[in-house]
Amino acid sequence: MGRFVECRWEPDLAAPGPRRARAAGRFRAFVPAPLAQIPFALDPKVAADIADAERAMVLLDAGVAREAGPHRLEVLARLLLRAEAVGSSQVEGLVVSPRRLALADYDPSLDTTGRAMEVVGNIRALEDALALGRRPGRFTAVDLCSIHARLLAGTRDEHLGGQVRTEQNWIGGHTPLDAVFVPPPPTAVPSLLDDLCAYVSGDDHSPLVQAALAHAQFETIHPFADGNGRTGRALLQLVLRRRGLCSRFVPPISLTLATRSKAYVDGLTASRTDDETAHTTALNGWLEFVAAAASTACAHAEDYDARIAVLTQTWTERVRAVHGEIRADAAIWALLPRLPAAPLVTARSAATLTTRSERAIDAAIALLVAAGVLKQVAGGLRYRLYEATGVFDLVTAAERRLASPIGDTARAPPTRAVPARLRR
Repeated sequence: MGRFVECRWEPDLAAPGPRRARAAGRFRAFVPAPLAQIPFALDPKVAADIADAERAMVLLDAGVAREAGPHRLEVLARLLLRAEAVGSSQVEGLVVSPRRLALADYDPSLDTTGRAMEVVGNIRALEDALALGRRPGRFTAVDLCSIHARLLAGTRDEHLGGQVRTEQNWIGGHTPLDAVFVPPPPTAVPSLLDDLCAYVSGDDHSPLVQAALAHAQFETIHPFADGNGRTGRALLQLVLRRRGLCSRFVPPISLTLATRSKAYVDGLTASRTDDETAHTTALNGWLEFVAAAASTACAHAEDYDARIAVLTQTWTERVRAVHGEIRADAAIWALLPRLPAAPLVTARSAATLTTRSERAIDAAIALLVAAGVLKQVAGGLRYRLYEATGVFDLVTAAERRLASPIGDTARAPPTRAVPARLRR
């Protein structure tokens, strides 16, 4: 069972701020129990919620895994990684539109402000970090520190990357004396990290339970001086991928957690107790909350997928309305259904995607441009980049709905930074 330990705070007398920022005193830090020692009974209703959420994730992932090439849900997942990858203070990174991100990722020269490319760098860092953590074998504290270092690379806090803290930190307030929460003393952190990584390496609980408990434990340990939020979100994804529950598509669970930020913080806070009964109740509440977030994330992904299907059908009808009947084996029908998974294409990339000749693809692209399915967004005679119309609008709308407490921005506005409402 976790415990509180009393510690002494000696302030920096030159610290700015009010007098209380320079006051000495005693405070209580919370040291969580090792994960291997957590004794709690899972409520049957919570267990059922978890099973339902895991089943929904498995079904979504199976649909993605059946595709040999890129899948339309992977586009949504990658563009939504922005909110997982950037720091909580980087509001400008959170509001960069999915279209700008995709353009910058495809061709950095298309980013005139530099902001989109910076966010793309954050996304790539997160992807690299997750790939590192999914290597075969045991997951270790060295892996966790490498993930943290990768996420902070290129930022002003790069020097802190991968360095386990050696000083007391706290959340809220000027000092630990008036903090909202005080994590364990630095001397307790190394052993707690080893225990956390051993837990992540095992399979004592189902994947979603393991991911939820590992995330909560990490945020309670708060092992780094900065970047704990990004690393904790990466750890949640990493566990689900390591366990094979979400091998290719991880629903945007962290975004649904962030939308209900107060409930998220309350859930973590309640679990930080030295009362066994209260702890068991709190853990069941936390797992129920995460299960609900996972189910909501899956529902949003399914909704996006359904909207993409409607868009694809609209494209098909538009092509037939403009060009009449086209042979069933024409290259246009090989390319059109692949556009939701590759909304930015050149003739060469489209030829690779469809295994058709560039000559056949050139003809297909011309037909799609004439029908308003594709539009040229960059390039000249030798290099032309085309965008599939409507895909990034759907991604933006999905992200905004994820930020609404009820999934409807018309009735409940977003609770966090998101790209601007679409203009019609």
